[in-house]
Amino acid sequence: MSNSAAGTPQIVAADQPVTDVDAALARLGDIILGKERQLRLALACLLARGHLLIEDLPGVGKTTLAHALAGVLGLHYQRIQFTSDLLPADILGISIYDRETGGFQFHPGPVFSNIVLADEINRATPKTQSALLEAMEERQVTVEGETRPLQEPFFVIATQNPAHQVGTFPLPESQLDRFLMRIELGYPDTAAERRLLAGDDRRQLLAGIEPLMNGADLLQLQSQVDRVHTSEAILDYLQALLAFSRRSQHWHNGLSPRAGLGLLHCARAWAFLAGRDMVLPEDVQAVLPAVAGHRLQSVDEHAGRPAEEDRLRESFAAVSLP
Repeated sequence: MSNSAAGTPQIVAADQPVTDVDAALARLGDIILGKERQLRLALACLLARGHLLIEDLPGVGKTTLAHALAGVLGLHYQRIQFTSDLLPADILGISIYDRETGGFQFHPGPVFSNIVLADEINRATPKTQSALLEAMEERQVTVEGETRPLQEPFFVIATQNPAHQVGTFPLPESQLDRFLMRIELGYPDTAAERRLLAGDDRRQLLAGIEPLMNGADLLQLQSQVDRVHTSEAILDYLQALLAFSRRSQHWHNGLSPRAGLGLLHCARAWAFLAGRDMVLPEDVQAVLPAVAGHRLQSVDEHAGRPAEEDRLRESFAAVSLP
């Protein structure tokens, strides 16, 4: 770690320069205009070894962001278009009889890649959605009685249309919980939309992406994120947030221990992206809505819907800062 004045957060000294991450964020910002915070959250999610759910209306750049992340990270990826007739075997793979060998040969599905782009995941049936559960949690899949490990690193970046749209199957809580973060893009502001209209086609930009890192680089960055220091005061704050969610009357159920661990990992990743080797309360607050929003179900007239970010921030503001 580099030396710093007393009371000043230190900068992470890393084998892999943090400027590589800055370059990745800048390249993503050239494609997804005016969404710096969402891009930073998405990259923090991957640095924290999590899976990312991007939920919003069609046409706001969900799939474009997923493609851009895969391209900038330089990882092998495959895109699955989820539809109502998609089967689990279309994701996991299937064994086909080989006449030459006289036996069955397994043909791996698209899940056997570093990044799986699950496009419009909630248009598939619950049975097909569940095919990803083991892969996302255990980094392995069991097909025809045999367990097969997945590649490392392994990420699922899923896009989802709002549940009120025709032809969608809401993701069950067990599936939602496998996603470390859920983000929304929303409409661009006026300046960003003008640049979008006057600029190059997004498909051309995606085709011209040059990888800024590879799998080994990403694994190294993730190891550095694990070493970001978390003080006892920050751990007390995290526990206070979890306890507040469990006794609050705003939500049906509070945050689980898994959600608490996810919040910790994401706060470390957010601090790392800021160039610090220690977590501050602001880091926890920055990632809290994306980590907790899809895990908390409101008890009001919008019951069953994810907690809205503004209301969630307002509710957790009752927890005292360390």
